[in-house]
Amino acid sequence: MNTKQRVESIDVVRGLDMLGIILLDQFFWSLYEGYPNQLTSGLANQFEHSAWTGNTLYDIIMPLFLFTVGAVIPFSLSRRMRQENSMKKIHTKLIRRFLILFVLGWIVQGNLLELDISRFRIFSNTLQAIAVGYLVSSLCYLHLSKRAQYAVFGSCLVVFTLILTVVPVPGTGKSLLLPDSNIALYVDRLIFGRFDDQTQYTWILSSFGFVATTLSGMFAGEWIKSGKSDKMILGNLLLAGIACLFTGLILGIWHPVIKKIWTSTFVLASSGVCYLLLALFYWIVDVKGYRKWSFPLKVIGMNAITAYVISHVIRFPEVADFFLFGFENYLGPAYGVFRVAGGFLILYLILWYMYRNKTFVKV
Repeated sequence: MNTKQRVESIDVVRGLDMLGIILLDQFFWSLYEGYPNQLTSGLANQFEHSAWTGNTLYDIIMPLFLFTVGAVIPFSLSRRMRQENSMKKIHTKLIRRFLILFVLGWIVQGNLLELDISRFRIFSNTLQAIAVGYLVSSLCYLHLSKRAQYAVFGSCLVVFTLILTVVPVPGTGKSLLLPDSNIALYVDRLIFGRFDDQTQYTWILSSFGFVATTLSGMFAGEWIKSGKSDKMILGNLLLAGIACLFTGLILGIWHPVIKKIWTSTFVLASSGVCYLLLALFYWIVDVKGYRKWSFPLKVIGMNAITAYVISHVIRFPEVADFFLFGFENYLGPAYGVFRVAGGFLILYLILWYMYRNKTFVKV
């Protein structure tokens, strides 16, 4: 493979991931609301996060986002290293990206735009998890050997597992891994205080997992960028996928796979799925060259941050409702799905216009 070419499969996978956030979750829930039955209920529930243990399709969206961010690190940083003769400038750009992602997280889910300090949340969003994973993984890529990078990955998993299983939760006298009683949740509420998001999701200690997930994507990017044969690259992706998924599920018998606190077994299992997805799309798009069908996903994937942020800030189904409300008289229970599709079309046209004009927002 020519390593100078853009790896389109990464953009396609990222676009597929964003599609789950900006369309599919609303689509299937609207379908269920309009036509409640066992089938639509099952589909809708796959686009709702699992209550605690176990996983749904929706649970893979956030780790896939972190994974694809990691996958482009070898390409973006190697280019910056060629363009910049100062490591200080590169570090400055990394820190700037970290800060911008954190602020965007405050806008999307930290209630920053409410201008009400009592509603503000410090750490509560996917973009902020990406900020942490991206910064640490980038520093590892810049300054550590490949062996050391793998050591950091393994250390994150082992250290976080030990913290969750050995350190007792104050007030209980023992370590617990329950929705409302675990050391990760205790640390968040202790440090954030009234600025904690008051959910079962955890962030500070879970950053070990965020970093490991991003690193797993970075390893995939390094393999693809290596210049080795497509057969070897696909072999690496497939073996990593099978090994991670199998290991995560087996170890999950003793240390549960829990997305809300990002346990190490969740990192392994979800990374396994991500490797397999990337292997599939790499084979279809970059090896076989079947690209035309993937163009809509590429449009979304190349402006993933933009798609994510504006889809959370602007309620596009409501915008579509302004133009389409008359159809409700004719569509009845199907109008909800029609409204969601209309909102998605508006968002997609914005992304398509940006793509056509080569406007790619990079923070």
